[in-house]
Amino acid sequence: MNNEQLELGIHGGKVLLNPATQNRRTRADWWFTQMRNIVSRAMDWDSAGRPRPEQIWIPGAHREVKV
Repeated sequence: MNNEQLELGIHGGKVLLNPATQNRRTRADWWFTQMRNIVSRAMDWDSAGRPRPEQIWIPGAHREVKV
């Protein structure tokens, strides 16, 4: 059974790939090269710091101060 993804013959120490597989490999190599370039150009960001305190209303916590 031949699924035409990889030619098993070895010529000169190299595995020969069919054109469709070779094209897929070329595109994958290009893609991963692009991703490596993007990661290498990434810059570090300073953290945003602590957020401001937030005042919230708790339902059912009605308290009145009677003088």
